[in-house]
Amino acid sequence: MNRDQIEGKWTEIKGKLRESYGELTDDEMEQAKGDREQMEGLLQQKYGKTKDEAREAVDDILKAA
Repeated sequence: MNRDQIEGKWTEIKGKLRESYGELTDDEMEQAKGDREQMEGLLQQKYGKTKDEAREAVDDILKAA
């Protein structure tokens, strides 16, 4: 999914992120809006995930959206 697709489905993606990762704040999610690398970085920072784990988590969320 490219950046435009992510931005187009952002509300849905944000909801799925919120379901799976409730510690993410609205500000953090808005800051990452449409930017896959920022979403991965947030998961690494907040949840101590490795880069590969964060990438896989974002992939799963994007597939579900």
